[in-house]
Amino acid sequence: MSDLKIIEVKKSVFADNNEDAGLLRDQLKQENTFLLNLMSSPGSGKTTTLLALADKLKKIKWGVMEADIDGAVDAETVINAGIPSVQIHTGGMCHLDADMTRQGLREFGQKDLELIILENVGNLVCPAEFDTGAVKNMTILSVPEGHDKPLKYPLMYEKCHLLVINKIDVMEYFDFNKEKVVEYAKKRNPDIDIIFISAKTGEGVDELADWILKNVKEWCE
Repeated sequence: MSDLKIIEVKKSVFADNNEDAGLLRDQLKQENTFLLNLMSSPGSGKTTTLLALADKLKKIKWGVMEADIDGAVDAETVINAGIPSVQIHTGGMCHLDADMTRQGLREFGQKDLELIILENVGNLVCPAEFDTGAVKNMTILSVPEGHDKPLKYPLMYEKCHLLVINKIDVMEYFDFNKEKVVEYAKKRNPDIDIIFISAKTGEGVDELADWILKNVKEWCE
């Protein structure tokens, strides 16, 4: 019997993607473009949060890349709000990788944008596994989802630089513990920043905008 050869494809795929992502970040640095990778589960309020940021980010030129398996609802919504946007279809994939992101940027043309927010496919697992080449990663957790998500989906919180807790305007109606969500998120990632907002009422959105603008400025200097 011949020797069995085992090929670790997944490890190879991740290694190749990580290298490609690093090259993309270098390119973005040269072009003074800050790419923010936004991840969350479906319905957490990603698009609503972007709309709430529209007036707050007028100091810079920015746009949005919407990633979905199919459809263009979110991109159309963002464009109708006056924010440049492009729709990326992943062809059934539950995440974006560095090459998909590069293709999206190429088609978008970037248009001298200082900030591009990549609204990744709604999923708490796959998107966190793949480096998109973004400068920073941000995740949104909505109050109705519960404060225990950092315990259930550790990689998402380990990979993200910012956790936004959205829909705090309905917190009184849910069994959501602010202290616990901070504890659990910090357990996964002691360095993660946490901001509480309501994209509907605008509470906390100024703080979120300030966080984004600060990071864009530091990247582009």
